[in-house]
Amino acid sequence: MSALVQLENVAFNYTPDSPILNNINFEIENNTFVTILGPSGCGKSTLLNLIAGFIPTSNGSIKVDEKHVKAPSEERGFVFQDLALFPWLSVYKNVEFGLKMQNIPKEKRDQKVKEMIELVGLSSYSNFPISSLSGGMKQRVALARTLATEPNILLLDEPFSALDAQTRDVLQEELLALHQKLSMTTMLVTHSIDEAIYLSDTIILLSKNGTIKEIVQIDIDKPRDRTSSSYNDYQKKLYEFLRNERQQS
Repeated sequence: MSALVQLENVAFNYTPDSPILNNINFEIENNTFVTILGPSGCGKSTLLNLIAGFIPTSNGSIKVDEKHVKAPSEERGFVFQDLALFPWLSVYKNVEFGLKMQNIPKEKRDQKVKEMIELVGLSSYSNFPISSLSGGMKQRVALARTLATEPNILLLDEPFSALDAQTRDVLQEELLALHQKLSMTTMLVTHSIDEAIYLSDTIILLSKNGTIKEIVQIDIDKPRDRTSSSYNDYQKKLYEFLRNERQQS
């Protein structure tokens, strides 16, 4: 069976003299959690945007579910770093938005929205305006809105970066539980070594020059003990990678 996501010789540059990504090759299997980790400016978010179809490749091909990525699609759900919620609308209306754009019938739409809001633990807040919610609750709404359209893959661009450490840990646990419950292929961009190890089956290490340095498999059972020696070994390895990248910049 083919991998869900396939990148072959992918490159991207804004101008011929400004290469961002080069010779990117990897595959993502169904139901796995993959993280892109690397120093600032290495092209992590650009790579995620290429897979989402927001921008075209300069070279190479990207396939999702054996179809070439040419444009954005509801099959590729995207959670933005700034969440892109509508603060004047309620939780319900925000989660409903994507389904309305797809012209889903109202009865089916209502059922799906309620299901997704319950899934992220916000049933009591369905009619609350987004502007009244905490950062963690807003993040749950963004996840519910994206999941409501039933994408084949969930793409997350540093979704927890603006949150405090405690909220971030809670949402990491909730995201992991959702990933396992829905058996959804998930791809995350992060600067956090700990976040990458805690969540991922596979970590793609992206170098400052926009190439893949290494693809690391995390062989620790989930949920993971952050205090274990094996967890610490991965932390050391990834810290060393980022430290070397900083020294070369």
